[in-house]
Amino acid sequence: MALESPDFADFYRSAHPGLVAEFYAYTGDLGEAQEIVQEAFVRAWTHWRKVSGYDRPRAWVARVGYRLAVSRWRRARTALASLLRQGPPPPAAGPSATSVALATALRALPDAQRRAVVMHHLSGYSVAEIAAAEGVAAGTVKARLSRGRRHLHDLLADSTDGKDAHA
Repeated sequence: MALESPDFADFYRSAHPGLVAEFYAYTGDLGEAQEIVQEAFVRAWTHWRKVSGYDRPRAWVARVGYRLAVSRWRRARTALASLLRQGPPPPAAGPSATSVALATALRALPDAQRRAVVMHHLSGYSVAEIAAAEGVAAGTVKARLSRGRRHLHDLLADSTDGKDAHA
């Protein structure tokens, strides 16, 4: 089948608005109705040689759409039952004071130093890998790391009011 089928395009243009309205009435949600109809048309396109020979191809698309809607409803019902059985997840703990201080200090670094420090100390990249990614010499990365660590040390020492901070 050719990638463009005038028959399918005409069928789509004529049937699409009515099917969206029909599924909007079924679901009560325009976005969901549009997604269902779109998926049904994708399936019709996949089987267009067969579907185009039916007496009522629109009815075939509507039936596929109805099955998709029922499947969505069943998945939603199962998910809701599971949520009711298990309850909502426990609230996630917020970041520690140390993490907040580190993130604040990292934001204060110049971009190049921040990238080098994060890539090396948090993401585990080697100096050579950072140099390649940044398009600079390894010595430049080493200098950025050294300056960034020194700057972080000073910033974190200030934020802990003289307490020993490690970056």
